[in-house]
Amino acid sequence: MNIKIAISGKSGCGNTTIGKMVADILGINFINFTFRILAEERRIDLTGMLDLASKDDSVDREVDTRQVQLAREADGCVLGSRLAIWMLEEAHLKVYLRASQQTRVDRILRREGGDPDRVAAFTEERDKQDHNRYLRIYGIETDKYNFADLIIDTDELTPAQITGMIVEKAKEIGNDK
Repeated sequence: MNIKIAISGKSGCGNTTIGKMVADILGINFINFTFRILAEERRIDLTGMLDLASKDDSVDREVDTRQVQLAREADGCVLGSRLAIWMLEEAHLKVYLRASQQTRVDRILRREGGDPDRVAAFTEERDKQDHNRYLRIYGIETDKYNFADLIIDTDELTPAQITGMIVEKAKEIGNDK
C-alpha cells in the first residue's frame, strides 16, 4: 500500500506499539527515529539526551529532520513520533493518540519498570519540556491536534482495537486514492 500515515501522541499513548502494528498489517515501513535512538547512537542515557535537547535545539532538529526524511523517501510508511502529524504534512492519514496521565504512567512502568512516583514525575516534566521546546523551535502547539483525521482515546482500548481503527481508515483512504 502506497500510503503515508503519521501517528502522534505523548509518551505512553502507544505511538510505537500501534505504529509497528499498523505498518505490519499494511506491509509498509515503520519509522520511529527518537531521542532514545539518538541517545544510543551518542552513547548517553535518555535523561542526558533530554537535558541536552533542553539546551540545544539542534538535537530536536536532527531527530525531526532524520525521521521526516526517512518517511519522505519511503513509498508507504507509518511515521510514529510526538510531532509526526505536524511534521509530515503530506501524510495521507494523521492520527493522534490520547491517554490519561495515569494510563500513560502505567504503560511506561510496564514497558520500562521503575518507581511509580519517579516515573510519574519524569513523565510530567518531560511533557512540559517537550511542549515548551516544540513551541519555541517550531511554533507547534502540541495540545492543538484537532486537525488530525483520527483522534483516538486509548485508555480503554487494546492495541489491536486501536490498530484496527487506523487500518480501516487507511484502507478507506487507499481506496479513494
